[in-house]
Amino acid sequence: MTTPASTPETSDEQQGACKMNKDAPLLEVKELTKTYFMDGVSVRALRHVNLSFYQGEFTSIMGASGSGKSTLMHILGCLDRPTSGHYFIEGDNVSNFSKDQLALVRNRKIGFVFQGFNLLSRTSALENVELPMIYAGIPNEERRQRAMQALESVGLAGREHHHSNQLSGGQQQRVAIARALVNRPAVILADEPTGNLDSYSSVEIMGIFQSLNKQGISIVLITHEPDIALYTSRIVRLSDGLILSDEAVREKLDAKEEIKKHVRPNVVEEAEE
Repeated sequence: MTTPASTPETSDEQQGACKMNKDAPLLEVKELTKTYFMDGVSVRALRHVNLSFYQGEFTSIMGASGSGKSTLMHILGCLDRPTSGHYFIEGDNVSNFSKDQLALVRNRKIGFVFQGFNLLSRTSALENVELPMIYAGIPNEERRQRAMQALESVGLAGREHHHSNQLSGGQQQRVAIARALVNRPAVILADEPTGNLDSYSSVEIMGIFQSLNKQGISIVLITHEPDIALYTSRIVRLSDGLILSDEAVREKLDAKEEIKKHVRPNVVEEAEE
């Protein structure tokens, strides 16, 4: 099993993460394999992968197209099942859960953030954030309160009634992050969350993730951008379905400092309702 190592150069924040690694893993995969069959040909997307993710970690998973990182993300998110091996969430082996059981795990324990935002265009930011709580059966008053708090936590207080076409790309991704937070998941899985954003907005989004992580929220982020991975505390690199490396980030970037180096792009003011 591969875990991030503590070194003399490791920062105080990273040393704290390493101390948490003594506890039971939040997410764990053992001897995980995934094989797809296409036109009579088998393709091995993952090959006996062993990984553990711990409470409070901020991990990035990197790899070229076809490396297996998206397949791994789908399994971690209970959107797909492994061909063999085991996947544990908070100690529960979910590898052979039924579709209904996996849906329940996704709704209760996992928050998703996608590259394409995946917002409903004809509903407000507030209504988009409330959506997972509707499926969870949370009462209206509590739902509204938690959605407002989540939007405030990502810097969108006062934008709750704006629709997607009234928000910039960075603001839409903030709504998506707020939506991922409202069910208080065990972990947030972010799949290329900066892929559709300019460099300034990308750093802003990484700043939000860093802020959430400092509050103890666990995050696993898929990216193909090395500079984005440097905002996380740990980098796992995949190639051909195998783990190439699993290392702590020794020179982690601070989004608050990096944002000062970026020129904010000219953005057309969002229309008011």
